[in-house]
Amino acid sequence: MSIDVNPDWWKRIFDDIYLLTDARSVCDDDLTCREVDLILDMLPIQPKHRILDLCGGHGRHSLELCERGISACTLADFSETLTGCAKTEADLREYPVRIIRCDARCTGMSSESFDHLLIMGNSLGYIQLPGADSQILMEAHRVLRPGGWLLVDVTNGAAVKDSFVNQSWHEIEDDTVVCRYRELNEDRVDAREMVLSKTKGLIRDENYSVRLYDDQTLSELIRKSGFRNVEIKTDFSPHDKDDDYGFMNRRMVATAKKP
Repeated sequence: MSIDVNPDWWKRIFDDIYLLTDARSVCDDDLTCREVDLILDMLPIQPKHRILDLCGGHGRHSLELCERGISACTLADFSETLTGCAKTEADLREYPVRIIRCDARCTGMSSESFDHLLIMGNSLGYIQLPGADSQILMEAHRVLRPGGWLLVDVTNGAAVKDSFVNQSWHEIEDDTVVCRYRELNEDRVDAREMVLSKTKGLIRDENYSVRLYDDQTLSELIRKSGFRNVEIKTDFSPHDKDDDYGFMNRRMVATAKKP
């Protein structure tokens, strides 16, 4: 079986169904707290520092940072659904998160306007156009002030290859089943995701593709984007169960500094 992937899949998949299928990773408050613990452990963040949560989805990291007293957070994401959810939650909590819908390759934000920049949740490797990840990181470099810090969280490509599983499924409560079929193609995983509701039938049949990085290729990509002092933690997993969480099981977290 060959999986044919539309290169624009990332423009439409991050919606309400995504929040359902990936809830075990992206809607778990305890897991988000563990991820923010790691962010605060790896970056020298101070309460008044300006943070850009790039590809930040529905804002779970920005909102948790606000909860901890770091209120100068900006969330940027392409998904209209996810940024809408973030705005609703920020308004509900009365948190001053600035929320922007944009392409991570060209945010439109002012140069040197942030002290730290986060790219969490395996958000590199989605766009199949050559150089797309480099464009994202160069944009990150542009909007960071000199001396500002970058943190990138991606799946550990070497670990994925070592323990590759081509099929998985899990149930969501009593109604929904998520089935995934994957193909490993050198440094890329192509996948087909089918989501079936016992009451509504098939609610998603979507193909997607993710580029895999190991610590060396990720480090090289970050350095070529103008950053220095690159350090990579290769064994991060916030999950406390050994289930199949797609690309969120075993991850790498890189930090780097803009000269």
